[in-house]
Amino acid sequence: MTQPKAETIKLNSGIEMTMEGIGTFLFTPDEAQASCEDALKDGYRLIDTANAYVNEKAVGRAMKKSGLPREEIFLETKLWPSFYEKEDEVDQTLERLGTDYIDLMLLHQPAGNWKAGWRQLEKGFKEGKIKAIGISNFNKEQIEELLDFAEIKPAVLQMELHPYNQEPEFKVWLKEQGIVPQAWYPLGHGDHKLIDEPVFTRLAKKYGKSNVQIILRWHVQDGNVVIPGSKNPAHILSNFDIWDFKLDDDEMKEIAALNQNKHYYISTPELLAKYVEMVPDVDGQK
Repeated sequence: MTQPKAETIKLNSGIEMTMEGIGTFLFTPDEAQASCEDALKDGYRLIDTANAYVNEKAVGRAMKKSGLPREEIFLETKLWPSFYEKEDEVDQTLERLGTDYIDLMLLHQPAGNWKAGWRQLEKGFKEGKIKAIGISNFNKEQIEELLDFAEIKPAVLQMELHPYNQEPEFKVWLKEQGIVPQAWYPLGHGDHKLIDEPVFTRLAKKYGKSNVQIILRWHVQDGNVVIPGSKNPAHILSNFDIWDFKLDDDEMKEIAALNQNKHYYISTPELLAKYVEMVPDVDGQK
C-alpha cells in the first residue's frame, strides 16, 4: 500500500516543512519513542519535541530506528527559558537528539531573557546547526518587539489554534510577516463539545472520515501546520489519513463560523516567571 504523503509549506528560510507531524508533549521517553516510531512508519515526516518535554533522546532513538535518511525527517524542538542564557544549549540539544542539525528550533516561551535565547538561535542558524528558527506562545506585541531586535525573522509561530480559537486577524498579520502558524491543541485540548460539533459529524459522514480527521483537514487547508499527539497506534495512523479529500469553500466558511476566541491555556506574567525558574532535567532523561 502506498503511504499517504503530506502537503508541505515553504518557510522563510527556504526549507519545506510538512503540514502535519506528531507531537510529544507530556510523553514519557518510552511513549515518545513508540509514538514517533509508529508515526514515521505511517508516513509522518515531522516530529515536534522540546527541552522541557525531557524526551529528546527518545525522539533521536526513534529517528535512527526508523531507518529513514536524516534529511527525510523534519525535526523540531524548543529552547526552554531557563536555558536562554546557557550558551552551549543548542549543542547540548543536538547531542541529546543524536543529530548534527535541527530543522526548526523555537523559543518556547516569551519569558526571562528571551533576547539572549533568540541570539543563541540566530547563532545556531548562522552556523548551520539549525535550518529555521521561530517562536512559541508569543503574542503580536511580543513578536513586534522581537522583529525590531532580530537579525533573522522567525519562520514559525507555534500557538493555540483550533476551531474555537481561529485567530483570523492575527493570522493575516503573520502572513504579512512571512511567519507560518503551527497549531498546538489542534483538537481543542480534546474537548468533546468541539470535536462533536454537528458540522464535523455531518462532514465526517459525507467524506467517510472521523470528526477528528475533518478538524485536522480544516487546519491544513486554513494554513495551520498541525502536530496532534497520540500514544495510540490506530489514532496516529488515522490522524494522518487526511490527504485524500478536500473541504470546499462553503464547508470551510461553516467551520470558520464556529470561532469563539476560546482559549484552553492562558499565559500570565506569574506563569512566565515560574517558567524561568523551572529547569528541566534534560541530563537525567532516558
